[in-house]
Amino acid sequence: MKPIRTLIATSVVSAALVISASVIAGDKVAVKITPDIASVEVMHDGKKTTIMRNQDQKNTVNKSFAKTSRKCPPFCIQPATLAPGVETIAEVEMIDYLTRMSGGDDTILVIDSRTPDWVKKGTIPGAVNIPWTSLNPAKGADPISIGEIMEDRFGAKSLEGLWDYSNARTLVMFCNGMWCGQSPNNIKNLLKFGYPAHKIKWYRGGMQDWEILGLSTVPGK
Repeated sequence: MKPIRTLIATSVVSAALVISASVIAGDKVAVKITPDIASVEVMHDGKKTTIMRNQDQKNTVNKSFAKTSRKCPPFCIQPATLAPGVETIAEVEMIDYLTRMSGGDDTILVIDSRTPDWVKKGTIPGAVNIPWTSLNPAKGADPISIGEIMEDRFGAKSLEGLWDYSNARTLVMFCNGMWCGQSPNNIKNLLKFGYPAHKIKWYRGGMQDWEILGLSTVPGK
């Protein structure tokens, strides 16, 4: 494998994105991410991990994400726009955030908002797990623990009872999919705390879309 620099552009992304792509077997990859990208390398738990699509063209979706119908509420279809100012992204944008973060951009944090039982079934390489319950006072999250996450993980600063978000990270959040309320819950609570909407990105498709596209996953802790 040889790392290469690949330039991609999409109608969603305002500027061309430079992604460090690790091509497996050169042009022999049949199922690529985009016409120009066969795979990318990201860091997960301190180790390089390759993200690419499943090359078995007869592969079917993970059974954990094959169910089409869940009781609503609570498993209701989420809107395309979750809140004003919060950008909804898809897979190519998610991969760009992952590669930028893995390349040393510490202004970005990709967050799996699901509970640990779901994370153990597999997560997106490069993501860290911050369960939706840990930012939800209604679920027992106390102000001290929430404050520690805000400062230690998100880069916010507490100033005499107020939050300074000028150097806070851009948070890219996801959960199980378009029917899942875990990342929306995290996002809505952060907005209540005053977190800037433009520093929150939402991957609405989540694990279900990621799995449907055959993209790589890693076991979660």
